Amino acid sequence: MVFAFGVILFALGITVSIALHEAGHMWTARATGMKVRRFFIGFGPKVFSFRRGETEYGLKAIPAGGFCDIAGMTAIDVLEPDEIDRAMYRQKTWKRLLVMMGGIWMNFLLGFVLIFILAVGWGLPQLTAGAVVAETPCVTTTQNEDLSFPACSGPSPASIAGIRPGDVITSVGGTETETFSDVVAATQPLSGTVDFVVERDGEQLTFPVQVQQVQRWVSDGTEDGIRSATVGAVGVAREIVEPYNVLAAIPASFAFTGEMFVETAERLVQMPSKVADLWTSVTGGERDPETPISVVGASVIGGQLVERSLWPVFILLLASLNFFLGIFNLLPLLPLDGGHMAVTIYERIRNFFRNRRGLPNGGPVDYMKLMPATYVVIVIGGAYMLLTLTADIVNPIQLF
Repeated sequence: MVFAFGVILFALGITVSIALHEAGHMWTARATGMKVRRFFIGFGPKVFSFRRGETEYGLKAIPAGGFCDIAGMTAIDVLEPDEIDRAMYRQKTWKRLLVMMGGIWMNFLLGFVLIFILAVGWGLPQLTAGAVVAETPCVTTTQNEDLSFPACSGPSPASIAGIRPGDVITSVGGTETETFSDVVAATQPLSGTVDFVVERDGEQLTFPVQVQQVQRWVSDGTEDGIRSATVGAVGVAREIVEPYNVLAAIPASFAFTGEMFVETAERLVQMPSKVADLWTSVTGGERDPETPISVVGASVIGGQLVERSLWPVFILLLASLNFFLGIFNLLPLLPLDGGHMAVTIYERIRNFFRNRRGLPNGGPVDYMKLMPATYVVIVIGGAYMLLTLTADIVNPIQLF
């Protein structure tokens, strides 16, 4: 029941994100004097609609997107007599660009708000991949029964060996470590001198570390049980995630948003190379957790996160989806917002040079000539979405 609630909640979050994207177009169009004919969420058969002013609002049966119908988005649009002067393609360049960016900025704003909520409520996680060392504290030989640690002093075995904060531990005693939990799991059974391989400034360095034997409370294999055991420790610690106060959360959220922009852009660039991995997962191979996911896959993961009360990850996933939608729509390809922006900028540059030569502005770009390229983008994009959706159905990513 909780899982189903999580799936529905994340799907609702996606729907709200799409609705606000289209609302960004609508609000900026109205603010610049354009006419918005229709504002719909979803595609396919109409479920219901109502009219307020000159705009029809409604919901369609397939909640996989939405649209905002602005009169005269292109010169091939059929216009009513009262729409001619308000047609979008007849407006100034800055107004058209503002309307196209309205939806994109709305996704960015929503993503930032979600990051701010995350910062205030739970703190901001580390985005850098790998087991990053935040500090090299001293190692206590015992641990209290309430899982706290007695005071200690002196350098840790890791710091004595040369490991520094900022290093990324990639292997312990020959065992690869992708996360900090892997480092702990690989270190606890060890004793004596063990090679720790770290990545520092793009280089791989090996440090022989003297593993110290200590007493710790570890899981005994039952759901809530723990037992005292002698395990290995070297004195490395990950960054502790703590909530920010409201004022401190603002600059921290901006910095974190910048990191997410970079990571999202990198993943967008990698999308074409993931086709082979998606095909492998569809045809019976192992699903690479780094492959893209569809709306269905994201909603299922959202359900898994809610089921385990992992609300910070839920919010982070929804924020990353909004950043992806915003950056993806910046691509200069029709029918994306970025494609319409590219046409608008082309017309402005062309008219600038025409005016320099004493010629009047040229006519609007003939979108009919761009339709073949648009269809190619639609077919390729649709095929990619279908492949991703199929992978999420037959071989979904398993987080737990």
